[in-house]
Amino acid sequence: MIRNFHTPGRSVAIAGEAMAATSHPLATLAAIEALRAGGTAADAAVAAAATLCVVEPHMTGIGGDCFCLVARPGAPVWGYNGSGRAAAAVHPEVLREQGVQTIGMDSIHAVTVPGAVEAWAQILAAHGRFDLGRALAPAIRYAEEGFPVTPRVGYDWAQSVSRLQNDPGAARHFLLNGRAPEVGEIMRFPALAATLRMIAKDGPRAFYEGPIADDIAATIAARGGFVTAEDLARHRGTVVDPIATSYRGLDVVELPPNGQGLTALVLLNILERFDLGSLEALSPKRLHVLIEAARLAYSVRDAHIADPDHMRVTAESLLDKAFAAKLARRIDPAQRMPRPPVPTPGSDTVYLTVVDRDRTAVSFINSLYAAFGVGIATERTGIMLQNRGACFVTDPDHPNCIGPGKRPMHTIIPALGMRDGRCVLSFGVMGGGYQAMGHASFVSNVVDYGMDVQAAIDWPRVFFEGEQVVVEEGIPDAVVADLRRCGHDVVRRPLPLGGGQAIAIDWDRGVLLGGSDGRKDGCAIGF
Repeated sequence: MIRNFHTPGRSVAIAGEAMAATSHPLATLAAIEALRAGGTAADAAVAAAATLCVVEPHMTGIGGDCFCLVARPGAPVWGYNGSGRAAAAVHPEVLREQGVQTIGMDSIHAVTVPGAVEAWAQILAAHGRFDLGRALAPAIRYAEEGFPVTPRVGYDWAQSVSRLQNDPGAARHFLLNGRAPEVGEIMRFPALAATLRMIAKDGPRAFYEGPIADDIAATIAARGGFVTAEDLARHRGTVVDPIATSYRGLDVVELPPNGQGLTALVLLNILERFDLGSLEALSPKRLHVLIEAARLAYSVRDAHIADPDHMRVTAESLLDKAFAAKLARRIDPAQRMPRPPVPTPGSDTVYLTVVDRDRTAVSFINSLYAAFGVGIATERTGIMLQNRGACFVTDPDHPNCIGPGKRPMHTIIPALGMRDGRCVLSFGVMGGGYQAMGHASFVSNVVDYGMDVQAAIDWPRVFFEGEQVVVEEGIPDAVVADLRRCGHDVVRRPLPLGGGQAIAIDWDRGVLLGGSDGRKDGCAIGF
């Protein structure tokens, strides 16, 4: 599918040897520099992720979590769950006694142990040639010497000023005399640079034990939170076996719960029951089916996905094609289902992908959850804390109820596409709860409509938020009107839905094809 060169847009990036796609040019450059220096896709991915923790600080940080999939030719797909846990001392009944019915985005109880730094070290140990210090070098340089603020980063930063002003550490490190930096202005993070240097010198234990961990624990304790230095010291991520489903011959691979990758697979199983390829890609009929299928898949997510040690149904049972067929029969092709959807909160994340000269593909995602996480930063070490625990519930009868040492249901999900045992797609979508629907929409765009990865990313997006269906400006007015006639309460979304990156591997021609979302500042580059 060749794009229309008369209209603004991006061509798919094409290269022969290696490629990286991230949401920020400096991170893509860090990945390319690592690849040119002889690093693997894993080395490049960690270098890019660490750089993003500096240059996109509202989207991600070393106080957040990380998930990763690695596809090496001739080897099983390797998965890593780098999400942190709730404090050992937190109990739902204690929170309810304090009057906490839901864990809000700005609640100190939303802070969970950061998993990213430990995950980076494990990913490098398993699949890299660089040590953590070498991978962190670009991030340290940008934190010390400064980086220019790009347009989308600057826009988003300005929306968070009031949250950042409410916390001394956040105001000190992430504002300039009480204001957000302007687009093109140079921003520096000297405290974060010093923290990264300690990690580069002494490895991940320097983050989870000693002065850095003590600073994190003290910051949380001062605000009534439960995460302690002991919680940090005991953190370990987990190597996991991926889960997958086949969508019209493409094997789509996701990480298992506690992530919501299972939701994307359930959604694809439902969509497979419909002949989407016979419908126009931007037709109201296709979008109606996509919305209704998503509402069903997300109801499965919100009922069942949790820390796998606490789930009451298996991922395998939810991936059963017969189960999807039963769900699909609930969809009326002409009318919205009356059952209301469960609201899904928004959030901020970075996704990146790298494929190296050996055709090892890394699908990698790192996040603080909401913009600037919980809005609280350590004053001495300059670490913004995540608010991933806001995905917990406080209902003791729910598998995703907050509890000692539990991992919350997680929205960030990397993905791969496989054919005949070989990786042909490495992709992911940013955007909080939207990510599972984003994966399914992207896969459908590629498989059902033959779009290249850039076109599949660029395609206008729809989602549901509470009772409403939100659409981007690229959805025509006539399509909106038809969706309303189907019973959908459709509104235009003021900001676009998420972002995304993808790399396709064309094994026959020996080339890589990359795409990066114009909704962000990033790019795909290869050589």
